[in-house]
Amino acid sequence: MKERQDKRYLVMESVLPQVLQKTARAKEMLKKGEAATVNEAVQSVGISRAAFYKYRDFIFPFREASRGKIITVTLILEHTSGVLSEVLKTIAAVRGNILTINQGLPLQGVANASISFETEGLLTDVDELLVLLAEVPGVQKLELIGQN
Repeated sequence: MKERQDKRYLVMESVLPQVLQKTARAKEMLKKGEAATVNEAVQSVGISRAAFYKYRDFIFPFREASRGKIITVTLILEHTSGVLSEVLKTIAAVRGNILTINQGLPLQGVANASISFETEGLLTDVDELLVLLAEVPGVQKLELIGQN
């Protein structure tokens, strides 16, 4: 009999129950060395050890789930010389390995583009890279559309 594969969702932190947010924070504290033991971490965030152990294997930051994956983003770019080039330079600067680039013809001063890249070996977190890409002059909109 084939085992059922659980579905995974990308959810904004603000809608998570407090216990899940606190579990994630406790894990982060342990990873960064801000807490030496599980007991210290859970006391600091205000949850029980039982709650921590119940949820710890089921919640993790997006950046951990995206390491070694292929990410696809879609962008709306101003039809200005060099915008796509700056986006690509930003990805390359953090050692993202670009796999595909698709750009449509510009209509009404903007062009749609999608870029797929590998995240193995990134010098930064994926969420930080997405912020950097959104800040590139000429990027009007950025959206993560897929992760493989």
